Amino acid sequence: MDVGKCVTAEYTGIETKSNCEKSSFSQIVLSPLCQRISRLGCASSLFHHYYAIRMKKTKIIATVGPVTESRESLAALFDGGVNILRFNFSHAKHEGVRTILERVRELNDSGRTSLSTLLDTKGPEIRTGDVGEKLHFKKGETFRVYVDQKAADADTGGLFCDYPYLLEDLNVGESIRIDSGLLDVTVLSKNADSLTVRSENDAVIGSRRHVNLPNTKICLPGVTDKDREDILFGIAEGMDFIAMSFVRTKENVEELRTLLSENGASHVKIIAKIENREGLENLEDILVASDGVMVARGDLGIEVPIETLPLHQKEIVRKAREMGKFCIVATHMLETMIDNPFPTRAEVSDIFNAVAQRTDATMLSGETTTGKYPLQAVAMMKSVIESAESHFVSEHKDYSDDGLCKRDIEKKVLIKNAIYAAEDLGAEAILVFTKTGRLARLAGAYRPNVPVFAFTGRPTTVRFVNALFGIEPILLPEWSDDHQANLEAALRELRTSKRVSETGRVVAVTDVIRDGKEVPALEIIDLSDRR
Repeated sequence: MDVGKCVTAEYTGIETKSNCEKSSFSQIVLSPLCQRISRLGCASSLFHHYYAIRMKKTKIIATVGPVTESRESLAALFDGGVNILRFNFSHAKHEGVRTILERVRELNDSGRTSLSTLLDTKGPEIRTGDVGEKLHFKKGETFRVYVDQKAADADTGGLFCDYPYLLEDLNVGESIRIDSGLLDVTVLSKNADSLTVRSENDAVIGSRRHVNLPNTKICLPGVTDKDREDILFGIAEGMDFIAMSFVRTKENVEELRTLLSENGASHVKIIAKIENREGLENLEDILVASDGVMVARGDLGIEVPIETLPLHQKEIVRKAREMGKFCIVATHMLETMIDNPFPTRAEVSDIFNAVAQRTDATMLSGETTTGKYPLQAVAMMKSVIESAESHFVSEHKDYSDDGLCKRDIEKKVLIKNAIYAAEDLGAEAILVFTKTGRLARLAGAYRPNVPVFAFTGRPTTVRFVNALFGIEPILLPEWSDDHQANLEAALRELRTSKRVSETGRVVAVTDVIRDGKEVPALEIIDLSDRR
């Protein structure tokens, strides 16, 4: 059987020669698979397991809003492929979120869904002041930006900015971007109570508009008073992830980590949102301090030249993978589906490219909060993800051991070998057993091609693993300290749910007892022997 030809012809529509060397696509994507098939001579088995199994590996995050907050809508989001629900605390109110979280818990507890929850903080932000009537600015016009509200009120053509260090931190020639770049101004001079600036374009500006200072290291806290209040609410309500807005340094992340620890929530995972220049400059340190990162392309696309945004996204995803941390690509992925039932070609390409970069998750925002077609947007994102994933085979690049103890490193090596063994033997799945989710994270960071099922006795671990590429978490109610009993229970669950066949193979990473000690072990299991 000519697997190279069969795979590319049937699943990608690309015709290639049988040795898989005539197409650049085959050279890049399929050659590792073809090499293993050629070496092992088990073509039909590998063909089936790599391409017939269509478990979505890239996870989907959907923001909850008025159009998706009902119990029925939440269940429909899950059915459509959503793994994590995001709550945007720039707008969300505690009472409303509490009601929705009660519905999520009911759905999860009943077994209807398996959804995680993410609190996205408002973060430290800079805004203009209140204006009576909208202000009209013309290109080339000069005006003043004040740090004192009364002074701004006295100048009918001026603007107030609530950043107290504006005069100290900005220099002549630097830029200020107002209202997401609707109005760009350049600093011409400094005054005792204001900056004199020049408008670079025509614009109409209303009250409380967002301000970006692209070339400025701002002096604001990592966790604001509002953030602290919201985070404590999220802890009390059992939320699983905190997406920390406008992270600039590792100290920002450490500040949040301390707050979580002091309030008995060390298990809550921190996602650092990279959305300014300072965050980009300190990316590696931020990755070390956090559990994962988000490519927050909204503000990031204002802070950096827009044409460089795709490069920054690619670099953030790459560095996250190199450090074994999970990554989310967010903002404007299907923006036109807020008002239209079908996306643009560019949006489809955007999702495809994020999957090609091997991000852990993609995110929807306005599409599922106020959009007219929230479920269609989810269905479209899932469809594009599955299509993209069918065209790529991961090569399991290694990643950093930073933060791993000796036993973690041993299990990391075992996981990598389990992935290669499963591929070489045509196994249907890989099984891992984890209390905290760390072993699942190690597996996901290798970007497995074979489905990986992570069994745990902790619901909090299930909800963490929902963020990881290629890993499906399964709660094992009968979890025990007997590793063999856990393995047998896991195999029963996989058979009952039809996730595996009765006669195939699986690879399990578990622990065995040797001389009274737990020793990590890799086991190849023939399911026909366990019936």
